[in-house]
Order: sequence, then structure tokens, then C-alpha cells
Amino acid sequence: MTTNNSPIVVWFRQDLRIRDNPALFAAHQTGHPIIPGFILDDESSGEWKLGAASRWWLHESLAALNDSLNKKLCLRAGPAQKVLKDIVKESKAESVYWNRCYEPWRIKRDASLQKSLTEQGIEVHTFNGSLLFEPQATHKSDGTPYKVFTPFYKNKFLGKENEPRKPQKAPKNLSLTKHKGVSLKDLELLPTIPWHKKLAKHWQPGEDGARARLKAFLKNGIKGYKEGRNYPDRNNVSRLSPHLHFGEISPNEVWHAAKLKMKPGGLRTDGDTFLSELGWREFSNNLLFHFPDLPRVNLQKKFNAFPWRKDVNALKRWQQGQTGYPIVDAGMRELWETGYMHNRVRMIVGSFLVKNLLLHWHHGEEWFWDTLVDADLANNSASWQWIAGCGADAAPYFRVFNPVTQGQKFDPEGNYVRRFIPELKKMPVKYLHNPWDAPEKVLVESGVKLGKDYPRPIVKLSDSRDRALEAFSALR
Repeated sequence: MTTNNSPIVVWFRQDLRIRDNPALFAAHQTGHPIIPGFILDDESSGEWKLGAASRWWLHESLAALNDSLNKKLCLRAGPAQKVLKDIVKESKAESVYWNRCYEPWRIKRDASLQKSLTEQGIEVHTFNGSLLFEPQATHKSDGTPYKVFTPFYKNKFLGKENEPRKPQKAPKNLSLTKHKGVSLKDLELLPTIPWHKKLAKHWQPGEDGARARLKAFLKNGIKGYKEGRNYPDRNNVSRLSPHLHFGEISPNEVWHAAKLKMKPGGLRTDGDTFLSELGWREFSNNLLFHFPDLPRVNLQKKFNAFPWRKDVNALKRWQQGQTGYPIVDAGMRELWETGYMHNRVRMIVGSFLVKNLLLHWHHGEEWFWDTLVDADLANNSASWQWIAGCGADAAPYFRVFNPVTQGQKFDPEGNYVRRFIPELKKMPVKYLHNPWDAPEKVLVESGVKLGKDYPRPIVKLSDSRDRALEAFSALR
């Protein structure tokens, strides 16, 4: 038990908020002064060090959190095993509180750190502040982990006995103590070339931004969500993923706010669909917890023999949005411009990379890790394995998204493509998703010269599909 009035260190991690923060709330209830701290640990994370877009978001989120904490946030950088011990020793704190994280490297680091602190007589109190249900308590009746989403969601989430806990309110009159650290600028999270300024036009990182985004979605986006979420030019997406990843809002607050919207007479079908998306986030975290090699190892071992191609030029054209397929290129350019990509389009560009180009899903995973503001190890790994066909509950190998028909179906007026590919903005919708089929006269009138203003297709769809099916069929 913490004695006298010694301070408590609250270690912020992927929970950059005041409201519904179990570790902060529990520390506050003790009545002891609180040292809030954040450690940028790029050493322990290894190859999963934050990508460039995520680092920009973290910088902004830490600034917002520091403001919420009356400028009392202690910032440090270095291996947490050493830095946290230093803070405890310097401050004479006798206990540390944190919310648990679930990436394999964090689990390993935190277990070692907790053991070491406890052996030194320091109390460690940990809580669940990131997930609706923790993966160590989520498994089938036979004790094995779920590999299929539907039974996972049905058995864990549906039914009153499985209702996620209600969110806590923000603690009032926090007793905060400032402890020496470095400045936010000293963490060097921002790039030297200010490309990040374009991201700031699209986002408001921080707890206030997260709650504003939730409010806007529930007011204007959730109605029609079940169908509208498939159309990238519509407003039926929550865009809460980066806020949830950095813990600027808890999944419990999002869940119960959506449920409130679904009360009798409310948006039952749309709301249920949205809640199931929160379930997919949980499912991905469960997969990563039970299969810690998920970011690098095929869950279906037969894919270890898959004949992936190596084509540096094709990969570069995919990354730059220069494949010659408008819906694919629009998605990749949206990603570069905003740090985000619509989920339907993520599936289309992912399928194109691994099936039409036959490039390893690791290339897509790594590019998304660096460029997405919502880059999340569990979601990113599970989703790329799903689209490649090698993961849990994966898309069947013969499901190859046709970017032309996908564009025609989900961007029928071409608003999304025209937004991100302005060189095609005058192209009539009949040929917008397949400009190579346009008569020369139409191309001239649209101001498009294929191969110059906009690239010709990098591959022929029918040939690349046949090649993919042959490669996938061999695995059976």
C-alpha cells in the first residue's frame, strides 16, 4: 500500500485521454498526487516502431493531453524498462498505474517491467482501458482461440450478460504533480520536411477531437451506415479508428453511445452493423494476442509456399497511385493526402496488390504502417492476412476484387475518383473507371492522353486474375 502522501506515477500509453481512463481514475481515487508520464520507447518496439503518419498524430495527441493535464505531463524517451524506473526513483513514488496494451512486444516488455518493479517493492496496478473484452479471457469452450469472426462476436458480444462495462466520467480535481522531462519538440516526432501539414487539414487529434468525431458520426453518419459505409464518397464512416488506436476515446464510450442511438425507434440495423465493426477490432486484437507472429507469419501454413512475385516498379506504382486503375489509384492517393483510406477501398487496393500484382502482403502491410494515421498492429496484420487469403476467416482465394466493377458499383457517379484523380475529372462516368476503353474523341474532349496524363493499366485484369487463380489453386 502506498504510504504517506507519496506520488503515484500514471504511465500513459495507448490511452491518451482523461475520460474513462481506468488507470487514471483508480490512481485519483487513492487521494495521492499523480505524476502523469509518457515514454516514447522506440527501442523496445523493434521493427514496429511508429510509422511517420502515426508519429505526427502522436505529437498532436500528446500536446492535447498535456493541455488537459494542466501542462503537467512528463515526457521522456528511451527504453521504458529504464526510463520508468528512473521516474519512480527520482520522484520517490511507491506505485505505478497503467492500462494494459496487447501488442506482443508490449506484453513482453510490460511483464518484465512489472516483475522488476515489484521486486523493488514498487506496487504495480494495471487495468483494461483499450478493449471491450480482454483476449486472455476470450476463447472457445474448448479453451482454444477463435479463428472465425461470427461465433467470436455472437458468443462474446451478443446478450446482456456480455454487455461491455459502462464508461467512467472524467475524474474531477485531479491532484497532479509536474516531474521533470523533455519538451514535446525534443521527442522529434515531426518530420523535418513539413509534409504533415496536409494531414492537419483533415484531422483533430486528441480527446476533444475524438469526442467531436463520435458526436458528428452519430448525428450525421450512422443513419444508413449498413449500406452507405461501402460508398467512399458518402459520410457513412465513423473515422474513429485513429482516435481509438491512440486511446483518445475508449471503445466502451463509443459502444454505449451507439447503443443509446439504437434505443426503441432508433437505428437498429445500422447500429448493429456499426457495433460489429467494433467487434472486428476486438477480433483482430484477439488474433494478435493468441498468434503473436501474425504480423509476419501466415496463419494458414500452406501459404508459406505461395509463389509471390518481386517487382519493385509495380510496387512503386501501386504506392504512388499510378496503376492505371482509377479506384485503386484514388485510394492510394487518398492515403498519401490524408493519412487515411476508406475501408471498402482498402479491400480493393489490397486485393489488387496481392492478387492482380501477386506481390507479398508484407509490402502492403509495411506501406500502410508508415502512411496510415490509424496504423494498428492488430488491425493491419489481420486485415492484410484476410485479403491475402492466408489469415483467419480469410477471404477465399478465388475472390479477386475487380477494380473496374467495384468502382462502378461503389463510386457510380465518380465523385471519389474525381476528388483524388483530378486529371480524370472531365472524363464521362461511362469511362471513368475504365478510361482505356474510351474512344479517342472522348479522351481528347476530356483532356486525357493515356500514358502521359494518366497511366495505362499496369496489368491486364483477365490475365492477372487467371495468374492469381492458378497460383492459389496450386496451394490446395
